[in-house]
Amino acid sequence: MREIYLDNSATTKPLNEVVKAMMEYYEVKYGNPSSMHRMGVEAERGLKFARKEIAKFLKVEEKEIIFTSGGTESNNMAILGTVNHNTKKGNHIITTTIEHPSVLNVFKNLEKKGFEVSYLSVNHQGKINLEELQSLIRKDTILISIMMVNNEIGTIQPIKEIGKIIKEKNNECIFHVDGVQAFGKICCYPKSMNIDLFTMSGHKIHGPKGIGALYKRKDLQIDPIFLGGGQESTLRSGTENVPGIVGMGKAVEKLNQNFEEKIKFLRNLREKAKEKILREIENVSINGPTYLEETAPHILSISFENIKGEVLLHSLEQEGIYVSTGSACSSKEKGSHVLKNIGLSDKFIDGTLRISFSILNTEEEIDFLVEELKRYVKLLRKIIRR
Repeated sequence: MREIYLDNSATTKPLNEVVKAMMEYYEVKYGNPSSMHRMGVEAERGLKFARKEIAKFLKVEEKEIIFTSGGTESNNMAILGTVNHNTKKGNHIITTTIEHPSVLNVFKNLEKKGFEVSYLSVNHQGKINLEELQSLIRKDTILISIMMVNNEIGTIQPIKEIGKIIKEKNNECIFHVDGVQAFGKICCYPKSMNIDLFTMSGHKIHGPKGIGALYKRKDLQIDPIFLGGGQESTLRSGTENVPGIVGMGKAVEKLNQNFEEKIKFLRNLREKAKEKILREIENVSINGPTYLEETAPHILSISFENIKGEVLLHSLEQEGIYVSTGSACSSKEKGSHVLKNIGLSDKFIDGTLRISFSILNTEEEIDFLVEELKRYVKLLRKIIRR
């Protein structure tokens, strides 16, 4: 049976070049990068290669890249490192109601500890109101954390405008951006967007799992969230995961080759799937922004009225098609907080699928997906009507 993987927002298949690069650091260049001998120096070169590739992609300095175990750790490091370092300046922090759990749950925990948290609401397309943001920023606001691309519905926030507002209203306020779903899918240039901290993950860009990175503006001070040997500029102690870091670096190197063409390819797949589904299946709605430039090229959130998304997911799975009902990091939770906050009714929330594309997908796979979706939606609705 053919297998069609369309859950690329959850994770992506590592490229062959990535696996090959990693194996060299497992089998041959396996030294500790802190060691002074040749094996250590070889391992250190692997770190430098990856740091250079990521910095080049973001148009930042190599010393501004900190390696972590993934997006969740990067988000925690950015948020907790910032608030711990700035408690004397204030205790007001701002985020949105549709953040990834690795941001939202950290804010909720800080709220329990006495921090004052303001949650920005979003409209039916998942976008924040810039005027509301402006009105919430105060002298004692020490951190604002807003994702660039929503992991469930693909909404792109106007990060450049947000960064400008923050710096004009309170120049000392730190701006953190969760860029996990944006990195490698849209242009992300922290310096031109007034971003102080930017989160990335390896396994979302055809790299390995268990590796991520955090861009930290060079003159910004944050506290480490755990202590030890002082690796990664003292911010992330512990022996570096060299094979994982090299794998992420190789994935970024490949990403940087014909990047614009890759984005165009993803966009075309998404638009083809969207148009065919809307044309061939009744009573469906697309979640997120209407305009192409306001939505990520790789995420399509679609709701089928009066159909259980989980049933539809497993029906497609029988045909070798893999999609999701929402965020894989929190898909076991009941109901999507993102879909609730954009005002979707329960009958549509329950029937939502997230289809997410990668450069390894094909147009033929999209045709087969729509065929099977159409067949199963018709069958399930027929059963419901009985």
